[in-house]
Amino acid sequence: MFSELNSWMIQNLWQATLDTIIMVALSGVISIVVGILLGVALYITHPDRFLAKPILHRVLGLIVNIGRSIPFIILMLAIVPFTRLIMGTSIGLGAAVVPLTVAAIPFVARLIEGALNEVSPGLIETAQSMGATPMQIIWKVLLPEAKSGIITSTTITLITLISYSAMAGAVGAGGLGAIGINYGYNRYDTTIMVITVVITVVLVQIIQSLGDYLVKRTRH
Repeated sequence: MFSELNSWMIQNLWQATLDTIIMVALSGVISIVVGILLGVALYITHPDRFLAKPILHRVLGLIVNIGRSIPFIILMLAIVPFTRLIMGTSIGLGAAVVPLTVAAIPFVARLIEGALNEVSPGLIETAQSMGATPMQIIWKVLLPEAKSGIITSTTITLITLISYSAMAGAVGAGGLGAIGINYGYNRYDTTIMVITVVITVVLVQIIQSLGDYLVKRTRH
């Protein structure tokens, strides 16, 4: 029995770990790219910024706030038709990327906006006095100066996506969440539950450690 359990763990838990990494990586890349663009838009369209557009800022802010206020498990079920439209199915690893991405984008946008708010206004004023265009200010002043904050935001997002992916496993997305729920919780197998938790903690620690290292490097 123990040897069978070991064989099962090696094959299925390894695959579940890979599935979780793939889900988090794909949704993370897409949501971070889109979230950075949306976060920059929120920052520069603020009434006090160099591309002030109050109405657009309010609309973007409302969209982001609505997206952040919906619990992930509800959002995932609510956009099933959209997921089917994009992926052709609402079950499986690929389908899980859609709700994970949709849930993470507004989260990233607010984090990025917060990171940009930490940039000294004096740097922007200096760039403007030197004749820099809005795009030059964004790419050569805002984003480089907020690099540490952006890396921290990325780290937080990836860790959050790991927890989201576990919830996605409850509705057929696969990954460690599916293993923990279907074979650990539902079958009262404490060993499987503990193993999935340990693997999840290890993934989080790896991401956090890498993020902390990169933040230190950028600050230097």
